[in-house]
Amino acid sequence: MKKNFYSVAILVMAAFLSACGNSDKKEESQNQTAKPSVKLATVTARAVDQVVEYTATVEADVKNNIAPSSPVRIQQIYVEVGDQVNKGQKLVQMDASNLEQTKLQLDNQEIEFKRIDELYKVGGASKSEWDAAKMNLDVRRTAYNNLLENTQLLSPVSGVITARNYDNGDMYSGGNPVLVVERISPVKLVINVSETYFPLVKQGAPATIKLDVYGDEEFEGKISLVYPTIDASTHTFPVEVSLTNANRRVRPGMFGRVTLNFGTKNHVVVPDMAIVKQAGSGDRYVYVYKDGKVSYNKVELGRRMNTEYELISGVPDNSEVVIAGQPRLTNGAEVEVEK
Repeated sequence: MKKNFYSVAILVMAAFLSACGNSDKKEESQNQTAKPSVKLATVTARAVDQVVEYTATVEADVKNNIAPSSPVRIQQIYVEVGDQVNKGQKLVQMDASNLEQTKLQLDNQEIEFKRIDELYKVGGASKSEWDAAKMNLDVRRTAYNNLLENTQLLSPVSGVITARNYDNGDMYSGGNPVLVVERISPVKLVINVSETYFPLVKQGAPATIKLDVYGDEEFEGKISLVYPTIDASTHTFPVEVSLTNANRRVRPGMFGRVTLNFGTKNHVVVPDMAIVKQAGSGDRYVYVYKDGKVSYNKVELGRRMNTEYELISGVPDNSEVVIAGQPRLTNGAEVEVEK
């Protein structure tokens, strides 16, 4: 009797364990077949400003190196770095010994020409003698003017002295200029624009400029020069943007950002939460929902606008896109939409 009792107990226990095992397998199977849950957002196309930002370094509108054309001793420099100068202002006096000698030769040649000219008028000199005297005078005058220009160094523009490389009494022997003068009203920034926008860039068009040193303060500039050719290696072309800089707050060397607006285009705009980055690459994707399934669409991003992204391509207008639950998804997966 006792033996039968133990046999029955063993059978009951085995049946119980078997039932528990089947229940666990059933629950596991149900979990494996459960659809991923996602949240959706409907996206549409709308007019988006085609705004592009470029980085550049501020440059002087004009930069002049002040130096004589040949080696000569510097007699006196009249300005220092940072001085404001006017066009035509005398900046440097070089040694004038050669100039004085050339001036004496010019004076003598002028006297000689006057003598020949008087003789020619009364028939005492031939036309060839007059021509020779006139040519000699012109040569002497040209030599004097050139030497004068290289003895008294004048500023060709109104601007600011940005470099001084010599002191009074130094021998200028070439290499670095004696002074550098830059015109900083206006200043310019040179940017490289993609050839895609070549038909849209027009001289005189407005540009917005921000400088790191002034934070979010905006300066209004305009396109002053559009280069006529495309660089074949980079597929870009240079564009000069001019900034008036009347108060001279902007200085050459400052780092700036230039923003150009190329009008508007109708593009699909999606929440930034919809964008998925593919591991190991720079590609971006969006899961698009349709008929209970999701597709893994590669997209080309445009502008970021606060919490949204402009899409250049990849998602049709009036689509439903996944904005939550992406980590559990695969291409073509059936999903459960959260309400």
